[in-house]
Amino acid sequence: MPDEYGVFCVRLTAVSTADRLLPAAIGLRLRPVAEKIDNMLFSRDNAAVAQRITVFAFLVRILSAAIALISQVILARIMGMFEYGIFVLVWTAMVIAGNITCFGFQVSVIRYVPQYREQGDMDRLRGVIYASRMIVFIISTVLAVAGISFVDTFAGKMPVYYIAPFLLGMVLLPMIALGDYVAGLSRAQGWAMLSLLPVYIVRPVLILIFVVGAFWAGYAPTAINALIASIAACYLATLSALVQAIRYTPVEHKTGPRAFEMKTWFAVSLPIFLVEGFYFTMTNADVLMVGAYMKPEQVAVYFAAVKILALVHFVNFAVRAGAAQRFSTLLHSSDKTELSKFARQTVHWMFWPSLFMAIVMVALGDDLLRLFGGEFADGHKLMGVLALGIVIRAAVGPCESVLTMTGQERICALAYGIALGVNLSLNVFLIPIYGLIGAAIATAFAMAVEALMLSIIVKWRLGFAMFVLAPSSKPGTKG
Repeated sequence: MPDEYGVFCVRLTAVSTADRLLPAAIGLRLRPVAEKIDNMLFSRDNAAVAQRITVFAFLVRILSAAIALISQVILARIMGMFEYGIFVLVWTAMVIAGNITCFGFQVSVIRYVPQYREQGDMDRLRGVIYASRMIVFIISTVLAVAGISFVDTFAGKMPVYYIAPFLLGMVLLPMIALGDYVAGLSRAQGWAMLSLLPVYIVRPVLILIFVVGAFWAGYAPTAINALIASIAACYLATLSALVQAIRYTPVEHKTGPRAFEMKTWFAVSLPIFLVEGFYFTMTNADVLMVGAYMKPEQVAVYFAAVKILALVHFVNFAVRAGAAQRFSTLLHSSDKTELSKFARQTVHWMFWPSLFMAIVMVALGDDLLRLFGGEFADGHKLMGVLALGIVIRAAVGPCESVLTMTGQERICALAYGIALGVNLSLNVFLIPIYGLIGAAIATAFAMAVEALMLSIIVKWRLGFAMFVLAPSSKPGTKG
């Protein structure tokens, strides 16, 4: 059996290391500290697992953001602003579409797997794992085919330089969706490495290797060739992760009778689908809107600024990755006081690192942008505005995870729908007038609206405050 990191390993504990390497008197004095370290690293307690996954996710996202930044700098330098702008617009659109075509099952599986395991309901556990995987693959494939048909039908209304790249992007769609699902299933099982490495480390590294390799082999540095290489890399990374997930799944979780509650699962997954779809679309809508109104060169500048600030965004992701399973477990244990305490704790996990990273990234922004090329320096003025929105959003912590895991998906989806509507409306109004800075203002304001609504909903429905400066309060019983 693998541990929560998704690997077989021999554990070298802090206690055993201290006993072997330190004098007995010093080792005895340090033993309480060593035991705390071992508890954080190896305990199967749900809180320790959540903290461990959060820390690991944080570290992986740091590495992932660094890899992404380096790879984007290399691609921008090789491809030039025009081709690079086309490539990143298509890639962003497919990442959004891939997340949406999971239909919420990449998150609902995080809720149901711990629930059924806690209840000892192996039949439904096996059923939800099998059904969710097939649903994600079928829906994403069908929508990819529909997307190809859509692009072909409306090709005359699109700039010609986008037609072939978007057709290739549809080929990527099923593997992006399946990769997101495998990450969700791995989080549900507590496998930190398998939930993070394939999507955030292996895939971008393979894409960089394949794309640069294709250019070195003599292929023109165009968006089309970059996307073809990305397809090969994405399929290899995703299918490898799927094989590993199947291999690591305990025998009792995949062998035996399956019970299906499709109506219930879809009823829960649909609001999650809306929440995740709205959330993911809103965090990337500005790039798409810039692409709709401006030339690929402007898309390239905006995307470079956003990509640098991804180093701040990953704090949000890391906390969500570690906390979602814990929220579900606390809900089903009926320990509302502990749920409130843990939820408030995650707000501080998210806000203070986000604030620190935002300050650092804005301070270094000009130098980082110039790595992409001298013409990217105009993106620095965007970074302060976007960073402000990210910090405001971080001030309420992972509210959406609390709401999703506690059965408040519908009202959470409504909040995200409103925030997305604000975002798109402001982009439509501000981009034609103010250009890229208008897109940044629209996105930052929408993040503030989102944060305010989610915090109010948590207080209203669950009875406790999720805001970094809020005083401690006892949870209520609404919900």
